[in-house]
Amino acid sequence: MSEFTLSAVLREDEGKGASRRLRRENGVPAVVYGGKAGGNDRKPVSITLKVNELNKALENEAFYNSIITLTIGDKAEQVVLQDLQRHPAKPMVWHADFLRVNKSTKIKAHIPLHFINEDVCVGVKTGGGKIAHHLTSIDVLCSAGDLPEFIEVDMAALNVGDVVYLSGLKLPKGVESVELAHGADHDDAVVSVLAVKGGDDEEAAAE
Repeated sequence: MSEFTLSAVLREDEGKGASRRLRRENGVPAVVYGGKAGGNDRKPVSITLKVNELNKALENEAFYNSIITLTIGDKAEQVVLQDLQRHPAKPMVWHADFLRVNKSTKIKAHIPLHFINEDVCVGVKTGGGKIAHHLTSIDVLCSAGDLPEFIEVDMAALNVGDVVYLSGLKLPKGVESVELAHGADHDDAVVSVLAVKGGDDEEAAAE
């Protein structure tokens, strides 16, 4: 798993006006919540992040699904990114939410799918088919320490007419599909190799 660190300062002023001032000063308002201390729920904490540091981290896909070391003042906490709000018209991060975790904390996460060996897929190379992606990410439930950065889908052996469903994905140990937990009728198609309509018949007709 990739390692990420962010630094922040506590934020006392809240509200829309205070948030606007922070953004003008190249800060990003954020909140850290969750976790327990002494058996009691910990209170949410408002913080300010450095926009350049956050933007650099967001360029890495793995940041969205990794445990992050967040340093607030002289204290470090383990967190995961839970929500990110962006400006509707500008390439700006508007607000971020982080959840306190340890490696055993059960969390739900949105994990990207990486489709590998598409260039040597049997159904495309020898069968003349085309690949159709039905999902590009899935929701999973796992401990924070088992959180995958991505899930690979190997396309090499797929032939025309083959379909990979959620149940056919090779999930890491300790990781389960949120959809499949609802029952077999939620076993959605992930990717398939389709026959190309027309093909030689259309070319012959054109001649």
